[in-house]
Amino acid sequence: MASDPSPEYLDIKARATASNLDPETLLATDYLNHFNEIVMLLEMVPDMPEIMEEVKAWQPKGYVDHFRDSTIADRELAIEAYDHVLPVYREPFEQTVDQLNNLIASCVERLEHYIAAGNEGMLREQASVMSRMIQRLLDTASGIIHGATKTMEQQEIDVIIAT
Repeated sequence: MASDPSPEYLDIKARATASNLDPETLLATDYLNHFNEIVMLLEMVPDMPEIMEEVKAWQPKGYVDHFRDSTIADRELAIEAYDHVLPVYREPFEQTVDQLNNLIASCVERLEHYIAAGNEGMLREQASVMSRMIQRLLDTASGIIHGATKTMEQQEIDVIIAT
């Protein structure tokens, strides 16, 4: 935590106490719902390859954009608070979101390849492996939202993508 937090930070922190935002990090887990949607779709691909069109339509969405499009009660506070998230939380959070977006893009490419090749076995295996990896990153993001500062190492992700 910064040694001399701004008055704006302290004001938002006080308002966050009675909201869906974590009062320490000023982040909200509702953002992760955007990623949960794609995980559900990816898990369905082996049994319903035609859902791949919906998978390909999914697009990354930034934190603030997610809340602009959201209907949750605390959406305005979430948008306002994001500019005041301390770097100790914001930097690992944004790094993890970038890793999620890159992993999802890689997963979509890979699954498309296996569908085109008619390789149901690899399609099923990779959909499962990639969904679990995305879930691990979502768990990391959730931890950061609740005050952790550890991210997943890029090497871990690279190993999964390379297999």
